[in-house]
Amino acid sequence: MSTGKKTRAYENRTRFFRAMFARKIVVVATVVVVLVILAAIFADFLAPYNPNEQDLYHILQGPGEGHLLGTDAFGRDVLSLLLFGARISLAVGLMAVVIACVIGTILGMYAAYFGGLADAVIMRTCEALRSVPAVILAMALVSVFGGGAKNVAIILGISTIPGYVLMMRAQVLSVSNRDFVTAARLQGAGSHRVLYRHILPNCRSPLIVMMTQQVGSTILAEAGLSFLGVGISIPTASWGTMVAEGKAIMLRNPYLSLIPGICVAILVISLNTMGDGIRDALDPHLRGEI
Repeated sequence: MSTGKKTRAYENRTRFFRAMFARKIVVVATVVVVLVILAAIFADFLAPYNPNEQDLYHILQGPGEGHLLGTDAFGRDVLSLLLFGARISLAVGLMAVVIACVIGTILGMYAAYFGGLADAVIMRTCEALRSVPAVILAMALVSVFGGGAKNVAIILGISTIPGYVLMMRAQVLSVSNRDFVTAARLQGAGSHRVLYRHILPNCRSPLIVMMTQQVGSTILAEAGLSFLGVGISIPTASWGTMVAEGKAIMLRNPYLSLIPGICVAILVISLNTMGDGIRDALDPHLRGEI
């Protein structure tokens, strides 16, 4: 890479991060997200106990010596459950978003670019899925295919595909008539080359923003399903199962539900705020360049 290209790339990165972190709240939110990710990755080293290790002599113990955040109804350390639960919740959220993004992006591009029967079939299917609330659809699919982290991630991914289809379809329709796409067609480029080489790179900004914000809502949906008893079940540690487990003993040990509930709220708010910062950095209108 030439010196000029390196300089431009450095300036673009600098401009991106300056625009993204222009607001202090975005900086705080990003720090929170990074800390949660690190805690999930290094849970094996940070957790004081094995999350499934039971201490039957200290059941429902409050925060104190030996168990910083107390224990649950099985004598398991709440702090250890919280750290490993972050890993499960993040993994489910990321896996569901990747599934929805890949499938939704491909379907949305094909619907907009080829039109006709493909567009009609894809859009009518999305309308049928969108007619059912995502949580209700996820509950129905979980009841058929079963719970567990993997199944919940796949089901949540399927239930959120229509949003990506609609967004990508609108983006492709706005980009496909631009001069650089017409030039690629005139040069003999095939449909797939035009889609993936010329159109998709120009639609990635709203896609990245949507993915960032969708992770938070997916984690919230997983917590809701687990709370209702149709998602991830005990003994697998997730923030949703911790809230569900603690609801029956709120008066005796409120920390068991309160702490993971607060963690879910903080993480979701932080992800949405970070997504707003990324949107500000990627949108030239918001940066004042156009």
